[in-house]
Amino acid sequence: MNTTAPSAGGAIDRAALPALFAPRGQDTHKGSFGTVGVVGGGPGMTGAALLAARAALKTGAGKVLVGFAQDAAPLACDPLQPELMLRDARSLLEQDWGVTAWVAGCGIGTDALAANALSELFVLRRGSPLVLDADGLNLLARGDIQPNWGEGAVVLTPHPAEAGRLLGMDTAEVQADRPAAARKLAQRSRAWIVLKGAGTVVCSPDGDLRVNTSGNPGLATAGTGDVLAGMLGSLIAQKLPLEQAVAGAVWLHGAAADALVAQGVGPIGLTAGELADAARALRNGG
Repeated sequence: MNTTAPSAGGAIDRAALPALFAPRGQDTHKGSFGTVGVVGGGPGMTGAALLAARAALKTGAGKVLVGFAQDAAPLACDPLQPELMLRDARSLLEQDWGVTAWVAGCGIGTDALAANALSELFVLRRGSPLVLDADGLNLLARGDIQPNWGEGAVVLTPHPAEAGRLLGMDTAEVQADRPAAARKLAQRSRAWIVLKGAGTVVCSPDGDLRVNTSGNPGLATAGTGDVLAGMLGSLIAQKLPLEQAVAGAVWLHGAAADALVAQGVGPIGLTAGELADAARALRNGG
């Protein structure tokens, strides 16, 4: 357990994340860096799944598949990232694609199709780590899906309102003591918690707490949470030590926004789609 007082935590900064910047060996191939499976993008929210998938790819995953929570994939190819492999959620889940980390919930919606896709994923993920975001958390809070996600690491990524729904508290109570809320949710769910917001709190299932130091108000725009979810899945799939993968994705997400602002991009008008390229540059020493 972290001996830090519940109201505080260790800082997440670049110096604490050596694995994020470790050079890659020469004798590697796409299979060396994991396969991310994204389950999300219900009707009208296709872009959320694509933002997560693009971020996973540009953060260094070897392969990325997307399973849309729709009856059929809404497009055959992502014109911006044709490297992504697009399916409907059912066909993605019914076959073993060798996924080494799952990202689920981004734009998935809250209908029966979404709940069924997530429940099926929990059964079929074969112990591969899972990042659960957005409407996946809302379905969990409503009881439409159950936290019976089986073996393997789980990361929940609530913003304060989602955390409140999961804990039966209002948002103001969560914000009044963010570390305590993160610890309570980690204990209750036996999962890693990324409680988003200014000074994002990362809490392990054992209650070890860290607070992020990067980021700026440019992140307060649609889609940035999807990008973070994709980064989390990507670093986990690449087999970074789990504590560095979770904390590293959070720091990198904020640092990408900081780098963009330093270049004159934002904070006003910064878009989620701009973060992945900036994050890639940082990982490569930019």
